[in-house]
Amino acid sequence: MSEDINISCNILLHKQKEKKNESIKYDDNLAEYLASINNTKPRPKLDKGEIDEKGYWIRQRNFLTKPFGNGINDLKADKDRYIIYWAPGCNWSNRPVIVRDLLGLNDVILDYKVSHTGESNKYGWGFPQEPLFKDKYTGVYFLSDLYTNYDKNYTGRATTPTLADYKEKIAVNNDYHRLTNYFEVYFRKYQKENAPDLYPLKYREYIDEFNDWLFPNINDGHYRQAFAQSPEAYKDGQEAFHNALEKLDERLKTNRFVFGDYITDSDIRIYVSLIKWETDFYVNVGPQKKRISEYKNIWEYLKELYSIDEFKRYTNIPKDEWKGDANRFGTYLPRIAAKINWDIELKTDHERKKLSSDPNNLFLYHKKEERIEDYETIISQSIWNSSDINVRKNKNFKLKVDASINPLKGLLHN
Repeated sequence: MSEDINISCNILLHKQKEKKNESIKYDDNLAEYLASINNTKPRPKLDKGEIDEKGYWIRQRNFLTKPFGNGINDLKADKDRYIIYWAPGCNWSNRPVIVRDLLGLNDVILDYKVSHTGESNKYGWGFPQEPLFKDKYTGVYFLSDLYTNYDKNYTGRATTPTLADYKEKIAVNNDYHRLTNYFEVYFRKYQKENAPDLYPLKYREYIDEFNDWLFPNINDGHYRQAFAQSPEAYKDGQEAFHNALEKLDERLKTNRFVFGDYITDSDIRIYVSLIKWETDFYVNVGPQKKRISEYKNIWEYLKELYSIDEFKRYTNIPKDEWKGDANRFGTYLPRIAAKINWDIELKTDHERKKLSSDPNNLFLYHKKEERIEDYETIISQSIWNSSDINVRKNKNFKLKVDASINPLKGLLHN
């Protein structure tokens, strides 16, 4: 309580409150003061250490990769312990909240939407909407404080999504490569009755391999263009992205979803990246071979996914932010995109049902004879978390079966 009083007094002293009933403005001066309380370090710049000598974007490896599992040192699923910190505009962090909701884990895993701090966001994600700007679950002022609570020597970026232990007040996992898989597997005992099987036991090797192909080509493919610092790097990212889109479009010509009749973990990863790209990101990235909406099969597939409540709920199209802001990502967004009725643009006719042998079901369901303990297998680590930067630099990830072909065609059955 004394700390809160001290903060309030300092805010007044710094003239953050201009009138008696006026809300406090969270500006850079206030951010500096809040950062001084726990000696919070500035958020590292994207161009410091993540751009190589040729101008290529090499994303930092995830820092918190301790897996959930049954090993003695593994994280353990718990009903009243974890919270996802996520940001609506971050497609990486839309994944775990979609999966959580699909599995009915809303009351098991909490969530909190973080925001930028101050005008410059010098200290990264924080809690500007909270009283005294502190997280109501852990008491920290910045997301990065949960990382340094875990490791006082951490110097990387605090990223979304971050899974935290709110009882211990520490970040425990930011591995978006496998975080949804941990929810799907190790939180099975807490899932709702008849929860979908997004990560079927028998075919995890195929899903993991495909997800590791998605990362450099689709999920990080547009960032390879957006953050490229040389024409060579930009062209490389653009070609990889559009080549992958051509393969996906071909695959979706004869498959309702990427692995056939039912939505899997991979479909969620594709959706969050491509819907954001079409409605926002592409405008600021540069010339594109095609818009996502010009890939007929992909676009109809995304529209069908948008019709599902859990997908639509976390589809961030920030129209209000665009209004009157002619400088944000150019003039198209406030001038045109802010006026588009996306519910109409993304309305589906559900014609893709015809591609399915089980058209009335979107999801695969667990077999009655399947035991939870058998479902809880060790989840593979992603190569994209390698500590060897040369591994992460090599984006030429090859699938055993070309991405245009579904290797599980007809194998998933309810």
